[in-house]
Amino acid sequence: MPPVMKQIALDIGLARAPTLASYCAGPNEAALAHLRLWAGSPTRSPVPTYLWGESGSGKTHLLTAVAEVLREQGASVGWLDASQAEPPPFDERWAAVLMDEVHLYTAVQQQAAFSWFVQAQALQRGVLAAGELPAADLKLREDLRTRLGWGHVFHLQVLSESERRAVLRQAADARGLFLADDVMDYMLRRFSRDLGSLIQLLEHLDAYALQAKRAITIPLIRSMLEND
Repeated sequence: MPPVMKQIALDIGLARAPTLASYCAGPNEAALAHLRLWAGSPTRSPVPTYLWGESGSGKTHLLTAVAEVLREQGASVGWLDASQAEPPPFDERWAAVLMDEVHLYTAVQQQAAFSWFVQAQALQRGVLAAGELPAADLKLREDLRTRLGWGHVFHLQVLSESERRAVLRQAADARGLFLADDVMDYMLRRFSRDLGSLIQLLEHLDAYALQAKRAITIPLIRSMLEND
């Protein structure tokens, strides 16, 4: 069994900038369609959007992808997640504010998030937030919690194993790769349920197999992990 540290390092090493196009929506198509319209409109609705769902449902992927779309349009955005101990003050140049991992916010982060929310609304700027719980169940200050839940709300669901298997098979076929059933089982069992990470793993395996001039097998995956 490869060390957990190797698996984590691999996920980080494989990281690419998430895009809306690379998000495998499955049952979350309505949320994806909403964000495509929202991010692509120069006059995006100031009504807030809140995404919630368990880990692996793609919340951070979607927020990061939206932020990239806005930056490509030349817009600056405010970004807040649980890693930022001292969030900056609201900047009026921001076209939108994006707040990830709201279920983990400290009191300081909640104060910043509330301030950002109020000022963004006053200036008709978009607000997009995400957390693991429905807004009503968030352990946050009441004024922030109620604001997160009053606009568009989408419950993101993790793709089922059969859905992930089908997408992974399709991605392999598109690259001309053969994945035996035992290899597919190993990948789905041993790595992140997040489909984006699985696709990145497949890309990494493709390059490694080409370099090693070997077919993709479980021993090859183990070798790649040991040498990553």
